[in-house]
Amino acid sequence: MTSKDYINREDKFGAHNYHPLPVVLEKGQGIYVWDVEGKKYFDFLSAYSAVNQGHCHPKIINAMTEQAKKLTLTSRAFYNDVLGEFEEYITKYFGYDKILPMNTGAEADETALKLARKWGYEKKGIPENEAKIIVCADNFHGRTITIISMSTDPESYKGFGPYTPGFITVPYNDIDALAKEIEDTNIAAFLVEPIQGEAGVFVPDQGYLKKAYDLCKKNNVLFIADEVQTGIARTGKLLAVDHEEVRPDILILGKALSGGAMPVSAVLADDDIMLVIKPGEHGSTFGGNPVAGKVAIAALEIIKDENLAENAEKMGKLFRDELKKIDSDMIELVRGKGLLNAIIIKPKNGKEAWDVCMKLRDNGLLAKPTHGHIIRFAPPLVINKEQILEAVRIIRETILSF
Repeated sequence: MTSKDYINREDKFGAHNYHPLPVVLEKGQGIYVWDVEGKKYFDFLSAYSAVNQGHCHPKIINAMTEQAKKLTLTSRAFYNDVLGEFEEYITKYFGYDKILPMNTGAEADETALKLARKWGYEKKGIPENEAKIIVCADNFHGRTITIISMSTDPESYKGFGPYTPGFITVPYNDIDALAKEIEDTNIAAFLVEPIQGEAGVFVPDQGYLKKAYDLCKKNNVLFIADEVQTGIARTGKLLAVDHEEVRPDILILGKALSGGAMPVSAVLADDDIMLVIKPGEHGSTFGGNPVAGKVAIAALEIIKDENLAENAEKMGKLFRDELKKIDSDMIELVRGKGLLNAIIIKPKNGKEAWDVCMKLRDNGLLAKPTHGHIIRFAPPLVINKEQILEAVRIIRETILSF
């Protein structure tokens, strides 16, 4: 079968809820992927930052296969010998009392929302069914009905109403707008991405997160950080909030928590918050399964053992510095932190970000546009200096070809 055959088959039998770049991949290793014709590419998306440790990291695959041979799933109806090991490891790793394990990032976000509301009623004394959660414009937290109810992107929410109430939207990176809304005594939490990924790697002003956190503390409001995409060393620190030494009341993790090997997500909080959820009130058949536990431990060990946060910081700076040297009016702006970066594309001769990504593909580098005019660049964190410079050469030649 050719790439076209594979694409046609997906088109015929699959829902049309994605618009992929036309490349059909069959193998991945480290920072590279290969298509069905054998062509090799730099992967500069990392499955939306899920493959921070590199494709098919042997330590993760070994942990996965060894556990899969013994026990894959017990549900939470019974105990198993792995879950407690994973819970102890991850809570000590991030410095929280408790974890509630789930599978996907959206599930983890939903879990955090339920936790915040329950805490609001039981601990803050908000009247039943009146809890509100402040969110930011241009956010992206997932695709469930409740999560799209807080979206400001018509592509996410249009045609899926009625919407879940209880959310107040403020502009991102606007501390005054947050200060105005947060004084409402029915506010339970503030949910924020430390860097808005889907919005095009929008990095807030230095100090924004710390000021927002301080406002939350002052008003007895929970600070919830959605680090599904920014966490696990992507931005040059273990967590993006670490750049401002903020410790979220509720921390949401996913994607790279498994190194891209399987869906694993987590919500972390201290006892005062986490223990408001009682047996039967929340759960997941697959959440915290034995394979997920072993895979996540291996994935987190790699982050520390291979100093991937430090590498992301160093390689990210080099990458941005080199991109800024590209002399083209097609690049309006380069922005990012660590190895989560983006360029804003100014259309030229009718060619836009999608056309640039198609040409990048032809030249051996895979990236994807977001919002039509932004290209996100997020390679696996195991990338080295030589590889960064080679990737920038491809990007430079591609841009200048327009």
